[in-house]
This record gives sequence, C-alpha cells and structure tokens, in this order.
Amino acid sequence: MNRNLWLLAICQGLLLTNNVTFIAINGLVGLGIAPHGWMATLPVMGYVVGGALSTGLVARTQQRFGRRGSFQIGLAVAFASALVCAYAAVSKNFWLLCFATLIAGYYNANAGLYRFAAAELAAPTWREKAVSMVMAGGLIGAVAGPNLATVTRDAFAVPFAGAYLALAAVALLSMAVMHFIEFPATPKRNDAAGGRPLREIVRQPVFIVAAASGALGYGVMNLLMAATPIAMQICSLPFSDAALVLEWHVIGMFAPGFFTGHLIRRFGALPVMGVGLALNLGCIAVALSGVELHHFIVALCLLGVGWNFLFTGSTTLSLTAYTPEERDRAQGALNFCVFATLALTSFASGVLVTTQGWQLLNFGSLVPVALTGIALIWLARKQRSAAEATAA
Repeated sequence: MNRNLWLLAICQGLLLTNNVTFIAINGLVGLGIAPHGWMATLPVMGYVVGGALSTGLVARTQQRFGRRGSFQIGLAVAFASALVCAYAAVSKNFWLLCFATLIAGYYNANAGLYRFAAAELAAPTWREKAVSMVMAGGLIGAVAGPNLATVTRDAFAVPFAGAYLALAAVALLSMAVMHFIEFPATPKRNDAAGGRPLREIVRQPVFIVAAASGALGYGVMNLLMAATPIAMQICSLPFSDAALVLEWHVIGMFAPGFFTGHLIRRFGALPVMGVGLALNLGCIAVALSGVELHHFIVALCLLGVGWNFLFTGSTTLSLTAYTPEERDRAQGALNFCVFATLALTSFASGVLVTTQGWQLLNFGSLVPVALTGIALIWLARKQRSAAEATAA
C-alpha cells in the first residue's frame, strides 16, 4: 500500500459515506413526500439510473481529463446535487429530489472506477490486494454514513435536510484528498482507440461471468439493503435501529477488504466468489427466520461479506479480460451492467417491500443468486476443460 492507494482508500470511504447516507435517508424522505407509497425508493433508483446513464460519458471524461480530473468533476457533481437534494427535501418536491439523485448518479458512476484505478496504482503482482485494500476504505462509510444520517436528521425543521448539506461537505473533503493523488498517465488517444472492439471483449466467457456476477451480486445486495430501512419502519423499529443495521452491513461489505485480496491470490477468484454466494444464501435464510433487530443485523452483515467476496472477485476476474488500451471501453461496459441492475433492483425493492412484504422480497432474491451460481459453475468448467486441453 503506497501513499496514493491510502488516499484513494479514503476517497472510497467518503464515497461510501455518501452512498450509505443516501440509502439510509432517500427511501424515508421519499416515503414522506411521494405521491404514493410504492414510489418511496424512486430517489434511490434515480441514483443508480443516473449512474447507468452516465457510464458512457464517464468513459469519455476519463479519457479526456484522466483519472484525477474526471474524479474531481464527479465530486463537483456530488456537491451540487447534495445541495439540490436539501432544497427538494425542504420544499417537499418529490420529483426534484428524484432529479437531483439522478444527476448525482454521475458521481456514483465515476467513483465506481476507484477500484480499477487502485489496480493501476500497484505493481501487477499486487493488483488483487490493491483492489481489496482500497475497497476496505469503505469502512469509513460504514461508521460515518449511518451516524451522519442519525446526527443530522433533526438538524433543521425538515427531517434529513441537514444530512444532505453534510454530504455536500463530504464531497468537498473528498475533492481535497483527491487533489493529492498521483495517477499514472492516461493512454494516448491513438492508443486508447486501439485494441479489440467492445463486441469482441464482451463475448469472452471470463468477461461475461465477471460482468454477470458483479452485477447480480450487487443487485441482490441492493435489493435487500435499499428495502431494509422501509421494512424496519413497517416493523415499528426506530430509525436508530435501521442506522445500526446499515452500519454493520457496510462493515460486512468492507472489513473483509483487508484479507479478500489474499484469499483470491491463494485460492483464486472463483472459489472466493462461491463462498460469497453461500453467504448470500445464509443472509436470506436468516432474514426469513424473523423480523427482530438481531435478524436484520445478522442477515445484513452476511449480505455485506457475501457482496465483498463476489464484487472483489468479479473485479479481479475482469482485469484479465482486457488490455490497457481497451480499459475505458471495458470498464464502462462493466459499470453499465452494474448500474442497470442496481436501477432495476432499487425500484423493485420499494415496490415489493411496500406491496408484498419483506419475506417475498427475500424469496425473490433467490433468483439472481441462482443465476450467479450457474455462471460461476459454467466458467469453472470451461477453465477446467481449457486446462485439460492444454495439458494434453
């Protein structure tokens, strides 16, 4: 871990402070001002839809302005959109809130490349550990996000308006940290235009499985996490309990970052991702067993660790699917798959939890878990067959 990686880990933590706070409050603010209850998570959905729509633009700004310049543009968008969110909450303008979170999605898509930038800041033999350690910086968000939402909830007469203003300050702090990170030079435009076309890159089995497992693993996590504050409110649990559950969930997401890279290096990406899938199943089993505080804490903690193994593994797996000159195209496609899935699950979580209930939501999450398992088994068999053919 060099100086640049530590600073990038801090930026990752500040990103998660923003994201966890958004998850904790957007659904509740939406529930309070939406025309209909089933629309409550539309502001959460707006954040990830904005990310999906921004992936192409982010790829272009990354090429045009380099890593640091593009990341700083994303942080400026985060600052401005947080201020608009605060105004929307004060004016009780639901559609303005949705628009503001949609614009904030550009920051989300931009910062989604932090993990890839981490691999570029380390020697090739340390890429897995660099990705894992920078993602461990999300522990800052695990503690800061829920507590920030709790402390600032009643800072003003309108609930959570203070939380949005605090997020504007978080964006400014992240801009200051980002200023001191030195990234490798961006490939020249003529080099970046080289390499294989995107359609050839995405047809590789390793890319297909990396994209599918990353997107579906993130989708399951988002499906359950976005619904948790609403489900707990429906179960008459106080917001402080929801903040505690989210804190332990995000700790589960990022604490394994201190050793996930070592596990991947020793056992390989696919076995670690398989363990992540098993942890997702454990989460669903606990969630279906009851709706007391301890059920939510254990289930969401297991969900967080499972997400870490799946997402870190899929990111590491994807690094073998493209060359440096293909970087922006390939990473843009990977991020689009993630954000498109997040958009769908953000909307589905609000609709299902408010109309069908917490249990049906958990049963529904078994579908993407099963699809991820099928993808991992398929790639493992293809790799085994390729190895046997080479040996013969």
